[in-house]
Amino acid sequence: MKLRTALLGAAAAFAMAPAAYAERGADGEVKLTFPQAVSIMNPYLSGGTKDIYASSMVLEPLAGLDPDGTLVPKLVTEIPTLENGGVSADLMSITWKLIPGLLWSDGTPVTADDAVFTAAYCMDPAGGCAQATKYDGVASVEAVDASTIKITFTAPKPNPYNTFVGALSPLLQKAQFAACQGAAAPTCTDQNSMPVGTGPFKVTGFTVNDTVSMEANPNYRDPAKPAFATAMIKGGGDAESSARAVMETGEFDYAWNTQIPPDSQAAMTAAGKGQFVVAFGTLVERIEMNTTDPSPDLPEGERATAKHPHPILSDIKVRTALSKAIDRSILVEVGYGAGGNPTCNVIPAPAAWASDNTGCLTQDIEGAKALLDEAGWTDTDGDGIRDKDGKKLSLLYQTTVNPIRQDFQALVKDWWSEIGVETELKAIDPGVFFGGDAGSPDTFQKFYADVEMYANNSDSPDPESYLGQYQCKNAPRPETQWQGENINRFCDPAYDAKFAELQKTTDLATRQTLAKQLNDMVTKDSMTVIPLVHRGTLSAHSNALGGVRINSWDSELWNVADWFRVK
Repeated sequence: MKLRTALLGAAAAFAMAPAAYAERGADGEVKLTFPQAVSIMNPYLSGGTKDIYASSMVLEPLAGLDPDGTLVPKLVTEIPTLENGGVSADLMSITWKLIPGLLWSDGTPVTADDAVFTAAYCMDPAGGCAQATKYDGVASVEAVDASTIKITFTAPKPNPYNTFVGALSPLLQKAQFAACQGAAAPTCTDQNSMPVGTGPFKVTGFTVNDTVSMEANPNYRDPAKPAFATAMIKGGGDAESSARAVMETGEFDYAWNTQIPPDSQAAMTAAGKGQFVVAFGTLVERIEMNTTDPSPDLPEGERATAKHPHPILSDIKVRTALSKAIDRSILVEVGYGAGGNPTCNVIPAPAAWASDNTGCLTQDIEGAKALLDEAGWTDTDGDGIRDKDGKKLSLLYQTTVNPIRQDFQALVKDWWSEIGVETELKAIDPGVFFGGDAGSPDTFQKFYADVEMYANNSDSPDPESYLGQYQCKNAPRPETQWQGENINRFCDPAYDAKFAELQKTTDLATRQTLAKQLNDMVTKDSMTVIPLVHRGTLSAHSNALGGVRINSWDSELWNVADWFRVK
């Protein structure tokens, strides 16, 4: 049976390098800068990477993944497998054992009841959980005893390492969040800002879309870690200023998401104060097509929902034409250099999981024009903008404030202008765009635009959980407080059926084939997602900061407990 391979080599042991410091808090403060400010410290209420990464310093899952994509235990004694009996022979359950004596940062015991509560919190039908796919196929989570967690699935689960694995699915403390279930979840400001966790740090102060202040968790399971007594994340500004604050001025120790052009990277590196670090996983910069009508003329609650299909983008010929007009090789040259590659896939890696979908890699302006002609969009008044039935072919294209993304917007607008499409550009503060605030009109989940651009990725080499986001049920809508990973409201029963097949398939080669087919269904077959660039995860750290191991499969701050000040 090929299951062992399919389970990502989970039984491999993980040996952490010896600590480079002798006592907790000996190295003072570590300062991080995020160009996208942190909006919330609860990853279940935000799909924004900046919120997920910040909260990972405080909230932890049972297990994570190292930079090689290998599962590593965090709050448990070992990774459950078929060989050690932790995964049942019928693949219907997985059992985790908590580390004895594990404590929350407030000094109270971590128990299996916290896991039971966390699952109920995310799976509550009255609430909106940004990470709902992490609980797909879960029939129950039970506390066998105080330290034993058993997850039972609705059907055999070839890859049982989704729930409570990785930064998207950490444990919440039942005692703290008990009153925050269902519709009440986003109203719990104190809990969502200052969660009690098991991570190396605890929150001491939080200013929304500005600063997170932390101190070493006095009850962290390793008494010698973290090396830093305090930590601070300062948000806002832009990627270039964040990078400069590490690489040139030395004001900060670590800058996440330094998405700046290659020439700027080279100039900053020459200052000799820091280094850029990059890791390639599955991160893809893409344009999402809105399948629903975002018109402000619609009543609130119906806007950008399945009740109203998009008046222009519901036609696949239009969506395909927009993709054909883009020259992805130029985007890579302008934005990423060696740090990116053109792609047509939402799952570009690992190679065995990537489709041979390459049809988008060659720009085809004339082909795009022909498709729009076929769709009935012509320029009847000679103003250079196509129209149909009295409506202009005009689109609102939004993304975050970022120099590379604004360059991409300008280039794409020019290419779309060549084929007769009028494009209005909008740039939104990234802290707002990725903030998950149900009351804001400018979040990427609410999607009050025709197309939007950002990057997203699978947090596991096996992309089952990630591909689950495109199920019909995961579309953000008012009933879920606009939470949900199916940003473009894509809904195809054939996709849902094929995903269900992936969930129950044990043979590795068949799983890879199904994943490729699912990838193609949302890209080349439907053109709902227009991938642009397979980009590396690029950040920067000071030469005085040791222990950094950039990770594209988990939180980039996955081993912040091991960071130290280079003496």
